[in-house]
Amino acid sequence: MYMIDLIHKKKAGQELTEQELNFLVQGITDNLIPDYQITAWAMAVYFQGMTKSELINFTKAVINSGETLNLSAIKGFKIDKHSTGGVGDKTSLVFGPIAASLGLKVCKMSGRGLGITGGTIDKLLSIPDFKTELSTKEFITTINKVGFSITGQTTNLVPADKKLYALRDVSDTVNVLELIAASVMSKKIAIGTDLILLDVKCGSGAFVQNIVEARKLADLMIEIGKGFNKKVVVVISDMNQPLGRTIGNALELKEVIASLKNQGPNDLKELVVNLVALALVARDKKVTLEQAKTKAIKAFNSPKPLKLFYDFIIAQGGNLDYIKNIGKLPPAKNILLVKAVSDGYLNFNNTYLLGELSVLLGAGRIVKDDVIDPLAGIVLKQIHGDKIKKHQVIMELHTNKDVAKFKEFQQLACKTFTITKTKPNSNQLVLEILK
Repeated sequence: MYMIDLIHKKKAGQELTEQELNFLVQGITDNLIPDYQITAWAMAVYFQGMTKSELINFTKAVINSGETLNLSAIKGFKIDKHSTGGVGDKTSLVFGPIAASLGLKVCKMSGRGLGITGGTIDKLLSIPDFKTELSTKEFITTINKVGFSITGQTTNLVPADKKLYALRDVSDTVNVLELIAASVMSKKIAIGTDLILLDVKCGSGAFVQNIVEARKLADLMIEIGKGFNKKVVVVISDMNQPLGRTIGNALELKEVIASLKNQGPNDLKELVVNLVALALVARDKKVTLEQAKTKAIKAFNSPKPLKLFYDFIIAQGGNLDYIKNIGKLPPAKNILLVKAVSDGYLNFNNTYLLGELSVLLGAGRIVKDDVIDPLAGIVLKQIHGDKIKKHQVIMELHTNKDVAKFKEFQQLACKTFTITKTKPNSNQLVLEILK
């Protein structure tokens, strides 16, 4: 069997057999297939898709490329929450402590950033000494002690996905729905929680641009879940505007702390409330969704979630003083101001470019070996729909990059929004819930 034959077969729109998919995944795992052939196959999948049988068999092969976790030592209802990625999406870092404060056990394995989206692990690595590579024993101990843990993808868990994940980031195959679905679900199934809770982002700041594609991705992941007898709940949420007011790793951590003090942005709170409520209903069918939302809202007014977040930082070796004083830390050496050129209403109409700008500032990766600058990113001083005056600051661009790039940054920033005479419509945040 040769990889070139699998590429040719998939390029022609034919179904790969279970044996062929096992050969492919084993070759990825053992570094027997060169990167350029793996990415050629991924591009063929982009154009030709996968059948249901292929998707299940590919996911199974990816799971079998490494170990699976046994979480039976964790007491309580276990959840793995995942987002498909969006600009400014720091939801997991707020969801974890809020859910844990209500007695749920959040067992989350996260990845690094892909394309324009920032990864949860990259945000946590902004914290000095924070440990993102935990052994299974450490992972379970932290969850039993704190109520939640977030760890990076270990070498032994779905290793084939880890390599493919990195190659997709730099080969323009990030938005292949079948590969997104298999990547997400292979990790979730390998972890083995009671509930897989998924947030599928939809809009210009996400990999999935429209509701039709978002539903397709949600259905693919639910289908995979059924194939492995796993309970899956999917929220489709809007990503035509950035989530919250910050984009970038340390900047988003500041917003997480503000949110856990109930001083954060409304959209982030709304999304977390919905996700936590769905988890509570999945745990106890006697609880209605509205009752569960009320419990989640009350949790934001409690000091317990913030304390649990601090406990989580300590448990995983992070510098607690850094987090407690994150609002006082010095920013990047350069802060560029982007101002309004006229009066009117602010319309953020290209969130993709906003994410791209954050990457160029240093908050993300252009190639897989790039080093992220934790201080780089964007602070939105105004948000979509705000009435603004000429010369008012719309956003701050935080960067340690050379001054020669400043004009390029400013020009790109101005392409992310327009100023209109009439107030633009605001999209509903939670678009659909699928099970």
